[in-house]
Amino acid sequence: MRKVIIRQPRHIAPFNEAARELRVLNKPLWQWQRDLLASHSTEELVVNDISDVPREPVETLAYSDNLWFDAPFLSYFLAEAKRRRRPTRAAFRASDPAFLQQGLRALTRSYERRGDLFLVDLWYFPAGPGEPVEPVIVPSDAREVGYYHIPTYMAGEDGELVWWLPERAVCAVDSWVHLLFINIVFGVFSMASRFEKRSAGDPLFRMRALWRSFIERKPLLGSSVYVRRGRNCSIDPTTIFQGPVVLGDNVTIGPGCVITQSIIGDNVTLTHGNHVHMSVISDNCFFPWGANAYFSVFMENSSVGQNAVLDMSVIGRNSYIGAGTIFTNFNLLPLPLRVAAGNHLVEIDMPVLGGCVGHNCRLGSGLVVYPARMIESDVVLFASPTRRVIMKNISYEESDHHATRAADLHPRLYPREDEQEVETEW
Repeated sequence: MRKVIIRQPRHIAPFNEAARELRVLNKPLWQWQRDLLASHSTEELVVNDISDVPREPVETLAYSDNLWFDAPFLSYFLAEAKRRRRPTRAAFRASDPAFLQQGLRALTRSYERRGDLFLVDLWYFPAGPGEPVEPVIVPSDAREVGYYHIPTYMAGEDGELVWWLPERAVCAVDSWVHLLFINIVFGVFSMASRFEKRSAGDPLFRMRALWRSFIERKPLLGSSVYVRRGRNCSIDPTTIFQGPVVLGDNVTIGPGCVITQSIIGDNVTLTHGNHVHMSVISDNCFFPWGANAYFSVFMENSSVGQNAVLDMSVIGRNSYIGAGTIFTNFNLLPLPLRVAAGNHLVEIDMPVLGGCVGHNCRLGSGLVVYPARMIESDVVLFASPTRRVIMKNISYEESDHHATRAADLHPRLYPREDEQEVETEW
C-alpha cells in the first residue's frame, strides 16, 4: 500500500515548530506515524494537499502529518474501509464525548464539520483517489474516569474532575493542549485504563500478574507484568512503582522515588525523592532531588531544579526549569481559562490546566507560572522583584537575556515561521 503524507507546516506555539517534529509518547510525531504504519505500507510520498495525491490505480492511505492516531483507531478504520472497497475518510460523531472533550473543542482547527460528523484528515483509496468519498465513523467507546477528587468549590457538587478515556483515539495537533491530551489522556491514562480492564476481565492475565508478583517479591502493580524495564537500568530498591510503567534503557532512579503510570525514556535520571505521576519523561531528561511531575510532558534533553513542581504542563526540548519553580493549574477567580489559538485567546472548558514552555528555554529559580500561560522558545527568565510571578504569555522579545551583556551566549534556535521566511530570502 502507498502511504501519502500531507504536509502541515504551520508552527505550533510556543514551540515555533511544525507538529510533526513535536514529541508524543516519547517519539517525534512523524516517527510515531511511521512506526504505526510500517506493516501496512510499501512506499511513501509527500505532498502539500490532498488534491496532490497521484491519481494512479494504487491502494493508498493518505494522512496529514499533524494527525496523531493510535493503533486501535487505525485498525478499526482500515478494516471497515477495506471491507467497503470504496474511497473512504475517517470520521467521528459530534456527539462522541472523547475526541473533542473539554479544551479540545475550542482549540481544534484541523477537522472538517459535516452535519453531525467531524471528518479527519485520514483517507483510504482502494485504487487511487476517487469520488465520492464515504465517511467511516470510528467510535471511541470511551468511558468517564475521574483523575482528581477535590473540594466542591473547584469542581461542582461531586468534587470530581473527569476525562473521557477512549478505546480508539485520534487527535490533530493544533495547539500545545493537544500534546497534553495525546500524551496524558489518550496516552498513559488510557494505557492504565486498558490494563485495569484487562486485569478485571482476564483471569489468566490476573493470575500471571499475581504469580510474577509472588516470584519477584514485589507488590502486584510493581511486578514485571506492570513495569517494563529497558536494558542497563539502575533502580534503587526503595523505589515505589505503580504500573503500568515503561522504562527505557540506561535509566537511573535513586532512593525514595515514586513512579506511577508513566513513560520514562532512555538515559533519564531521577536522583531521589522524585514523584512522577501519569507523565511522559522523554529521553535524556534529568530530575534532581524533590522535583515532581504530575500529568505533565517533558520533551527530550530537558531538566528541572530541586523542588520544582509541574502539574498538567508541557515542557519543550532542551529546556531548564529552575529550583522551586511552580506551575500552578487552578484559576483562583471563577473565570474560564484562556489559551492562545493562533493570534487569539479562546476560552476553554477546563477547570484546571498548567502551562507550556517552548524549546531551548531557561527559567530561573522560584518563579510561579499562572495556569494556561505559554513561554515561547528561546526565552530566558530571571526571578527578580519585578518579575517573579508569570501572569501572561511571554514572547521571545520579552526574554530577560536581551538586557544582559551576555545576550549572544544564548542563541535563538527556533524563530517564528514568518521570521524564518525572511531569513531565507535574505
